[in-house]
Amino acid sequence: MSTSDDLTHSPGVGTELSSTQLSDIESVAPSSTGSPTQDWRLIRALDMIQSRPTQSVREIAFQVRLSPAHLQRLFKHQLGVNVSAVLVERRLTNAAQLLASGELSIKEIAHRVGYNHHSSFVRAFQRRYAEAPRTYRQRSFGVDRQLHNLADNVASS
Repeated sequence: MSTSDDLTHSPGVGTELSSTQLSDIESVAPSSTGSPTQDWRLIRALDMIQSRPTQSVREIAFQVRLSPAHLQRLFKHQLGVNVSAVLVERRLTNAAQLLASGELSIKEIAHRVGYNHHSSFVRAFQRRYAEAPRTYRQRSFGVDRQLHNLADNVASS
């Protein structure tokens, strides 16, 4: 499995996606199979991003029988976004979920979501969430503790 830390530095990737936009884009995969305007390769690539976001753009392009440049053009033309931006957003969304669970170290999470270098992951995460992964984790635990305490108080009343 090959991953690319330079993904966030690819030309045209500066466009950030929100989780809502990512969900809207990824919803094309299962629902558009009958649509004549959606290329099967786009649908397959979106499915691959959802199921295995650790793959590189090159690996996804190979699986759908396109060059990486053609896959980028297809995404831009059909969806208005870069495949790299979708891939990065899916990776970071998965990372945020793993950070909130608190079961893995930040380095393990970085590797699991497709970053070869911890520092590349931290930079990408800070760019997307405007806070370091450690801070995000601490804040998530604080909210979980508050909800747990509130639930305990309600149950004991």
